[in-house]
Amino acid sequence: MAIADETEPWTALLEQGREDQRLVHDDSYEARGPRLAPVPAELGPAVKEALGRAGIDHLYTHQSESLYRASEGPTIVTTGTASGKSLCFQLPTLEVLTSDRTARALYLYPTKALAQDQARALHSFGLTRQIRPAIYDGDTPRAQRAAIRKRSNLILTNPDMLHVGILPHHTAWADLFSNLAFVVIDEAHVYRGVFGSHVANVLRRLRRAAAIHGSEPRFLLASATIANPTELAEGLTGLAGFALIDGDGAPRAARRVAMWNPPLLDEELGIRGSALYEAAEVFSDLVSAGAKTICFMKSRKGVELILRHARDRLDPDSAERIAPYRGGYTAQQRQDIQRRLSGGELLGVVATDALELGIDVGRLDAAICVTFPGTVASLKQMWGRAGRRGRGLAMYVAGEDALDQFFCRHPGEFINRAVEAAILDPHSPEIFAEHLLCAAHEAPLTDADETILGAEWRSYAAELTEAGFLRERATGFVPTRADDYPAARTALRSASADSFALIDVSSGELFGTVELARAYATVHEGAVYLHMGRSYHVLELDLRGRRALLEPFDGDYFTQAKREIMIYITRMHSQRETCGVRMLFGEIAYAETVLGYQRKSLRDHEVIDFQTLDLPTVEFSTRALWYELDELIGAEAFPGELLLGALHALEHGQIAVLPLIAMCDRWDIGGLSTNVHPQTGGPTIFIYDGHPGGVGITKRGYDEFERLVADARRLIGECPCRSGCPSCVQSPKCGNLNEPLSKRGALELLRRLQAPR
Repeated sequence: MAIADETEPWTALLEQGREDQRLVHDDSYEARGPRLAPVPAELGPAVKEALGRAGIDHLYTHQSESLYRASEGPTIVTTGTASGKSLCFQLPTLEVLTSDRTARALYLYPTKALAQDQARALHSFGLTRQIRPAIYDGDTPRAQRAAIRKRSNLILTNPDMLHVGILPHHTAWADLFSNLAFVVIDEAHVYRGVFGSHVANVLRRLRRAAAIHGSEPRFLLASATIANPTELAEGLTGLAGFALIDGDGAPRAARRVAMWNPPLLDEELGIRGSALYEAAEVFSDLVSAGAKTICFMKSRKGVELILRHARDRLDPDSAERIAPYRGGYTAQQRQDIQRRLSGGELLGVVATDALELGIDVGRLDAAICVTFPGTVASLKQMWGRAGRRGRGLAMYVAGEDALDQFFCRHPGEFINRAVEAAILDPHSPEIFAEHLLCAAHEAPLTDADETILGAEWRSYAAELTEAGFLRERATGFVPTRADDYPAARTALRSASADSFALIDVSSGELFGTVELARAYATVHEGAVYLHMGRSYHVLELDLRGRRALLEPFDGDYFTQAKREIMIYITRMHSQRETCGVRMLFGEIAYAETVLGYQRKSLRDHEVIDFQTLDLPTVEFSTRALWYELDELIGAEAFPGELLLGALHALEHGQIAVLPLIAMCDRWDIGGLSTNVHPQTGGPTIFIYDGHPGGVGITKRGYDEFERLVADARRLIGECPCRSGCPSCVQSPKCGNLNEPLSKRGALELLRRLQAPR
C-alpha cells in the first residue's frame, strides 16, 4: 500500500468528497516496475532494425513470450491497458512478412478508428519496402480496392467488411487466402453475446475460405483481461490448443482509486443527485488542478451534457482546451482530437467507450468512469488510461442504477472483483442458420466442411433445403437462387434476419436496424428511442415496409412500453435441486404483445400519461433458466397480491445482478414471474435470453444460481429505500411498468432460498 502524495492534483478534491461523504472509497496502489527480456536473437535483421528505429531495445516479458508461442500455435494475450499488446502480434507477423515475400496477414479490429491507429503504428516501423499495410473497410474508395487486393500483404479490416465485402468475393482475394499466414483478432473481449456469436461464424467461414485456397492461417488474439480467455478464443475461432499469455511484464504507475456517489436527495424514494453533474464537477476540478483527464460516459448525450456543465465551471482558456470524443465524428475529426490530446494541447476529453479500446492517446493523469460501463473488464480498460508521470487517479462516479449502488455499498469487493466471463454461442440456431446460407453462397457445402462448421451443419442444411433456401446438387448444398446475397441481409449485431430499418427523417439517413423481437417494444409510434446515446422520437412504425421513421428529439420525457408476455416450455435440457427449489434450463417459446406505453418525466420519473397501441404479437424461441417455488412458499405464507409482487421483485433483482456473472447488458436478458404457470402448476420465475435462439447467457446463470441468489439478496436487502426503488427492484425495461412489486416479499423469498435445508 502506497501513501498518497499530498502534492497530487486531486488531493483537495478527494478531501472535499470525504468531508461531504460523496467519496465512498479511496485507496492507493504502489507502482510496479517492468519485467524485461532481450530482443530475441532469432529475429531477422529487418525487424531488428525496425525496432531500433522505433527506439525499442528491450521487450516486456509477455511480448517476448508471445513471439515464441505464436510460432508454435494459436495464441491469446490478455494483459492490461497500455501494456504493449500490439507488439505481441506485430512481431510475429512482421517477421513472417519480411522473410517471405508471398506471405499475407489479416488484422481484424472492432472499429475503424482502431484499424487507422494500427496502420499508423505499422508505418512507424519504416518497413515500407517489405510491409504494405492497407485498410479495407466501408470508407475505402472503390477506385483503390482492386489495387489493395493486388499489392497489399497486410489487410486491416473489421468483422462487418470481412463478412459482407471480402468472404462472398473470396475468389477475387485468391492471393490473400492462398498465402494467409496470420489472422490477428485485436480487442477479442468485444466479441461476445450476439455480436460475438456472429463473428465466431464469420471466422469459421474465413477458415473455410482459406482452406479452399489451400492455406491454414495461424490465429493470434489480444484481449483485455477476462475470466475465460482460452474458452473465448476457442469459441471464436473453432480451434483448440490456444496458448495463453497473461503474465503482464509492463510497468504500472502508482494509482489512486476512488469511488464517488452523488448525494441521496430522497431516502424513501432512493433519488440521488445527477451523476452527470457530479462527473462534470469532478472533471472540471481535476482539469483546473492541472491533471490531464479523460472522462468516460456511455451515451453521446451524456458526453455533451458533462462537457457543457464542465465548461460552465472552467475559466475561458481552460474551457477551450477540453473536447468531446464520440461516434458520429469524421475520421479526420477523431484523429485531430487524438493528436491534440496526445500532444498536450488538450487538458481533458469527455468520451464514449470509443476511446476505451486500444487507441493511442498517450498517458493521462486521471481517468473517470461515469456509471458502471457494463463489465468490470471495461472499467479496468478505462482506468488503465491513468498513469502519466508515474502516478494516476482512477475514479468511478456512480449512478442510481441497482448495480452502481450495489458497488457503492461494497467498494472493496468491487475494486478487487474478478472480471467476468465472455459468453457466446456460435451454434445459436438462428445465427448459425444465417451463416450456413452465407457459406453455401461462398462455396457448395460438403462433408469436408464438418471439421470447420461442426457435425450439425448437415441437419441445418436439410432444414434450409426443406424451407426452400438451399438445394442439394452433386457438388453439395447450394443456394436455391443463384443471384441471392445472404451476407447482405445478415446483420452481425442482430440475432434475427427479420428486422426494421431505422430512418432519420431529418436527413434521410438509414442509421441502424432493430430486430423484430425488439421492434414493437422499442420503436413503436410515439416511442423515445436511444441510439448511440442520441435520442429520437418515433413518428411512424411501418409494419409492411419494415421501417421506423424517427426524428431527433430533445424533449424532457422518456417512454416505457407495457407488454403482455407468455412463456411456453418446449424442451428441458437439464435440471437440479438447489436452494430448496427445482432449477431447470432449456428451450422456451416466447410470446409478447405490446399493449401501450407510458410517458415519464426525465426529471423525477413521474408518469405523464399512458397511450394504447394495437400491434401484432411477436413470437420466437430462445433459452431460459426457470425455477419452481411452490414448496418454498407453502400454503398460506403469501396472500395473492403479495406473492405476485414478491416474485416480480425477486425476478428484477436477479436480472440486475446476472451481468456480474456473465458479460452482458440487462437489456440482453428478460424475465417473467407468475404465481401459477400452466406447465409447472405453481409459482415460477423465468429468466431468458432476450435474443432469438439465445446465446448462452442464462446458461451461465443456471450454472451459478447460488451466486445469483446471494448477489440478489445483498442488492435488495442493503438498499436503504423503504419499498423498492431504481437502486434495487425497479427496472427501466419492465414490461409491466414495475407493478406490482414487493421488496419485503422478495427479501422473504430470498431468506428462504438461502436458508439451510
